[in-house]
Amino acid sequence: MTNVSGTPEKVGLRRKLFDLGERALVQAGWTVERIQGIGKSSVRRIVKGGESHTVSIRTTQDTWIAFPRNDDDSGWVTLELVDFVVAVTVDDKDNPKFGLVYMVEGNEVRERFDRAYRSRLDAGHSIPVGRGVWVSMFIAEDPSAASSVGGGIALGKKPLLKVSLDAEEEAEDMPSSAPASNPEAPLSIADAKRRLAETFGVTPDKIKIVIEG
Repeated sequence: MTNVSGTPEKVGLRRKLFDLGERALVQAGWTVERIQGIGKSSVRRIVKGGESHTVSIRTTQDTWIAFPRNDDDSGWVTLELVDFVVAVTVDDKDNPKFGLVYMVEGNEVRERFDRAYRSRLDAGHSIPVGRGVWVSMFIAEDPSAASSVGGGIALGKKPLLKVSLDAEEEAEDMPSSAPASNPEAPLSIADAKRRLAETFGVTPDKIKIVIEG
């Protein structure tokens, strides 16, 4: 798979794709927040109205995304933590023109990766714990090819956003496939304390809020 740190251009494209993922979420109406102390650079909390989810933003320059197994081989690093995977991919690995952002439910992605893992083990592949298992965004599954099982993540889905990589301008503002939000809900004291605590790096019990009529 592509060495995304192989050249300065690839490093720059990786950063551009990650930023595109965050931009797509914001344009879909989500507030994107870092999660303090989680230790995963790709993981974000997204909030809209009374709805909150944990997501992992994954970028790919060859149209395949990867997650590694955890140390005891009971699940997936990062993938087990999230409600959605925001997969940001180029349209073509050899001649990329566009970046596309897909927001996919975590349960679907976990199920695809579970099937991919089992299929490859059954085919005799060696997959050391900690090594990424790769699944294609655009290649449909072929039961006779173990490496294709789980693939086709983007097939039949509309991207949140499609952007020209050359012009860095939005080429097509696609309808959002993000989960529907509830009408803007009033902010509770508990939520306000939680958000302020995350901002200032303290525990919620250290936050005091005074409301004057």
